[in-house]
Order: sequence, then structure tokens, then C-alpha cells
Amino acid sequence: MTTHIPPSIDPVAAARWASAPASTSAPWLHDEVARRMEDRLQWIVRKPASWLDWEPSKGGFDGHESVRKRYPAAKAVVVEPTVQRTNVSKKALTPAWWHPGRWLRPIGIGLPTMPVEMVWANMALHMAADPQAVIRQWNEALVVDGYLMFSCLGPDTLQEIRRVYAQAGWPAPHHHFTDMHDWGDMLVQAGFAEPVMDMERITLSYSSADALLQELRGLGRNLSVDRFAGLRARGWKQQLTKRLSEGLAIEQGGGRLSLTFEVIYGHAFKPRPRLLVKPQTVVPLGAMKSALKSR
Repeated sequence: MTTHIPPSIDPVAAARWASAPASTSAPWLHDEVARRMEDRLQWIVRKPASWLDWEPSKGGFDGHESVRKRYPAAKAVVVEPTVQRTNVSKKALTPAWWHPGRWLRPIGIGLPTMPVEMVWANMALHMAADPQAVIRQWNEALVVDGYLMFSCLGPDTLQEIRRVYAQAGWPAPHHHFTDMHDWGDMLVQAGFAEPVMDMERITLSYSSADALLQELRGLGRNLSVDRFAGLRARGWKQQLTKRLSEGLAIEQGGGRLSLTFEVIYGHAFKPRPRLLVKPQTVVPLGAMKSALKSR
């Protein structure tokens, strides 16, 4: 399968999706992936004193609360791309005025002034127009020996719908999703070490094509630079639902439609910086001190 680095995403469409209003409830798939990713934290011995949640208004507040329960003494920081989504996260995650947690463990908003020990990013990276820049931001937000936990969609996602579109002669229904091995390479290029990548496929079934399309609207948009540029002709949605109903039907499934999602999980540490030695090398004092301490 051909891979695409970076994904073939239209930056304008990605910015429009990022600025789309968020609600207090994430799609079921996002909450379920967050639950499975949080379960992986049991294998990490080090408990962070501070952590950053990257765009929880789309990634899901249930996952945020699960991490806070696992690390009740850790300071949480939330990063969102717009004021509206920041306000939604702040309202959803801030305890009531009478709750002790409101004053004992307030949630920080915006990029942290001090590096954190863990970055948590659930189901966000596959919607980024410049994923390498996002990964670099995560690296910069971490202390040395801090770690990253993230999830995103992989290339086998929506393969059934791609077949339906191809048979109809339509453009691809979504932008390309990046393979987990390519994500691992990007992590290393951004300065991370020991990336561990994992993948699983989740199959969901729907009672109708309309229910399926409604679910997909909550999960994202087609951000491809090659997406259909204009408005569809009259009756196109009716034709779409008919083709989906026929092409995604489960054999002996009572009319239910099946759809595959490939979920990628990534984990990596931020190592101590290495000094690049050349015939003539200028080393900042801070970098030299850090290198000497590591020895």
C-alpha cells in the first residue's frame, strides 16, 4: 500500500474542521479508544506530576477524567485550537465551585509555561494538515524523559466505503490515513526515542446508512485536496445511501451495515539531547550542562 507523508490534507479544510464548534460529548469511538489507551498506562511505572491533554473537546472528556483518576495528584493542562473549544473544555472539565478539586487541582489552559511529564493526544493526529509540526510541539512540551501517548486512525479505516466509492467512479471519500510505521519514523525525526507502535481494528455495525453517515460526521470530515470541489447533484445522497446499504450489508446481519476502523496507538520518550560534534562546534552552555548531567 502506498503511504503518504504528510497526509494529503487541505490546510484550509483542516483549519475549518479545527474551528468547528465542539460539544460536551465526543463520538463513541473516541471515548472507547481513549479507554483502551488509558488502560495501556498501567504498564508505565513512572507517574507524571504534570500532563497535557491535546484537544480533549474532540478527543473526549471521558478519557481525560480517566487519566485524572489514575494520576489524581498530577497537574493537568488542556490545549485547544480555538476560543470556543477552549471554553467547552474548561466548562466540561472544571469541577463545581463547591468541589475541592476546583481549588486543589485547577486545570491549566493553553500551552504550559513549564514542560510536562506526559502528553496525551487522543484521535487528533490524523486530522492535522502538518502532523510533523504537531509532533514537534508535543516534543517541546515535554521534559527530558517525559513521554507521549497518542492514538489516531490508520489506512485500513473506512475500506468498505472506499470500495463503494471506487465502484461508483467517485473521488475518494476521505484523505489518506498514514501507516503506523511512518508515524514511528516521524516521532524519531521530531526527537523522540524508543517509539512503540501498536494497531488494532474495530468493526462497528449500524442499523442504516443514515445512522452510519451521522456517526461519520461526528468523527471528522473529508479533508483531501482531491475531494469533490462543488455541490453534489440533486438525488446524490439518495444514491449514496442506496449504495452504502447494498455494499456494506452484513451477510445474515438483519440489514445491518459493517464498517472497519484501524486504530493506531503510539508511545515514545523524549531523550536527553545529544551534542553534534563537527570540526568546529559551538555548544550552548545549557546544552553542555544537560549533557554533563546525563553522564
